[in-house]
Amino acid sequence: MPAREEVQTVECPPADLDAAAVVYARRCAGAPPAARQALREELVAACLPFAGRLARRYRGRGEPLEDLTQVARLGLVKAIDRYDPVRGSFTAYAVITITGEIKRHFRDKTWGVHVPRRIQDLSLEVAHACTVLTSQLSGSPTVAEIAEFLRVDEDAVVEAIESAASYCPASLNAPVGAGGAGELGDLLGGVDLDLEAVDDKLTVADLLLRMPARERRMLALRFYGNRTQAEIAHELGVSQMHVSRLLSRALTWLREAMLRDTPPRWEGATGAGHDMRVSVARMPGGLTVRVRGEVDRDTAERLRAGLGQAVSAASGQRIVVDLSGVPLIDAAGVAALVDARAGAARAEVPLIVRGAQPYVARILAVSGLAPMLAME
Repeated sequence: MPAREEVQTVECPPADLDAAAVVYARRCAGAPPAARQALREELVAACLPFAGRLARRYRGRGEPLEDLTQVARLGLVKAIDRYDPVRGSFTAYAVITITGEIKRHFRDKTWGVHVPRRIQDLSLEVAHACTVLTSQLSGSPTVAEIAEFLRVDEDAVVEAIESAASYCPASLNAPVGAGGAGELGDLLGGVDLDLEAVDDKLTVADLLLRMPARERRMLALRFYGNRTQAEIAHELGVSQMHVSRLLSRALTWLREAMLRDTPPRWEGATGAGHDMRVSVARMPGGLTVRVRGEVDRDTAERLRAGLGQAVSAASGQRIVVDLSGVPLIDAAGVAALVDARAGAARAEVPLIVRGAQPYVARILAVSGLAPMLAME
């Protein structure tokens, strides 16, 4: 490929540029497009040193000189395209156009963060005022002195000073530490994902207060104490299966309550005995004691009282204990049945169990109450 031809530029005095611009405008009148383009390129090449000299006035302000030179050349091309000899000197018009283009570049392209035009202009005035006052006062001026010098409010000066820091923000990849081993971004905090869970945690804390103490303790042992279900069952004196069912019920209620504006009613939350009910009814041939709900340490006393009442009122008639509605029974419930069997034996009243679910039947069998089941 042939070597790229470089544009030869020769710096001309302003008067020569004015004359060249007048000649360019006269020769372009009535010339074909190709000829006008060639004349335009000749004038641009002649004015490039002039544009570079204007760009060098703004070096040292945070922008590379090469970028400022490109902006100045762009302003030069705009000045040539818009120039009208009737309006006066070309160089005067070019200075205004190129300088305006450079200032517009500083205003719109160099700020790292978007800042209103008013604040940008005030930041430049504050910087100039600081330079002047430092020379006059032989020291750094205060905000009040700068505000008095510029005849603006102190709050506006403070805002301009703070906004000036947005002109060239530090890069997050800037090296920090000994030997530049780390980056500035490593020192900044990240998004705290736990904040999203604050509302849920507060809601759960309120819902836990609506539960019975037994369920609250069980959840605390499981999820805060990291206990196994077997360990919880041993501490509470119930079976592991009972613990599993209670945990499942509590978690199901919590999930449902979290999704509703009004939490569902918790049976037994006010100390009603976890919804275990005992009813005694007289039937042909004897009494029937119907038990509904889970029988555990908290509800066994009501079962004991109901069975005692039935034994006292039986008057020699048979007592049938209907456990078809009992899904779980623990050691306390078994003890209540053992005491009722002993009381019935003393009163010479037959006592049998009917309708026990498989799990409850196994518990009664291993507890020595199989004869009560066999008599059915």
